[in-house]
Amino acid sequence: MMFLGTLVNCFAVIAGSGIGLLVKKGISEKISTSIMNALALCVLYIGVNGAFECQNVLVVIVSMALGTFIGEWIDLDARLDGLGQRLENSLGKGKEKGSISSGFVAASLLFCVGAMTIVGSLQSGISGNHETLFAKSLIDGIAGMVLASALGIGVMLSAVFVLVYQGLITLCAGFLEPVLTEVIVCEMTAVGSLLVVGLSFNMLKITKIKVMNSVPAMFVPIAVYWGIELFNYVFGG
Repeated sequence: MMFLGTLVNCFAVIAGSGIGLLVKKGISEKISTSIMNALALCVLYIGVNGAFECQNVLVVIVSMALGTFIGEWIDLDARLDGLGQRLENSLGKGKEKGSISSGFVAASLLFCVGAMTIVGSLQSGISGNHETLFAKSLIDGIAGMVLASALGIGVMLSAVFVLVYQGLITLCAGFLEPVLTEVIVCEMTAVGSLLVVGLSFNMLKITKIKVMNSVPAMFVPIAVYWGIELFNYVFGG
């Protein structure tokens, strides 16, 4: 089954988040705040570590600038916040305003940034090998439990984003395999990791970066390298 790895991953996120939500009910606000700060430091470490995947700093700079311009133009942050508020009204009575959208963004980035997501989805679509996504599912399940205990039900809802993102890569694996070269995957990981760093600063209440508006930057490296290949083909002689 082509989508088995992705479906297992989504189930792991939902199950882990569910456990985290149950545990959260027995945690005091003081302990919850401390857990949030500790988690933010872990997120910062993940982001900094992934940023070193960068092969070409210029590509990362261009991707961040162009991707953020696109995200601001569309205003993804406001659109997601509006969705989060509607969900908050129906599901999040009594919760802090905006908590659903915050949890959704944080979890979606953490679950979908990194080489395991792309490589695992390609393997599932091309050869039916789900081992990488199975390993990722275990990691995401544990992360979902910790995240949900601090950020709430928005973490569980991120399973929808995981399903769509990984599912599309799996579905288009035959086409994407030659396109998503190792270099491009590294650059996408580096850009995504910078977004995770920004996310960690928000969690620590140091900044109020609209991280969602920079998410399109993750996909700009594909266009940049396509442009380079086209230029070399036309003018390379």
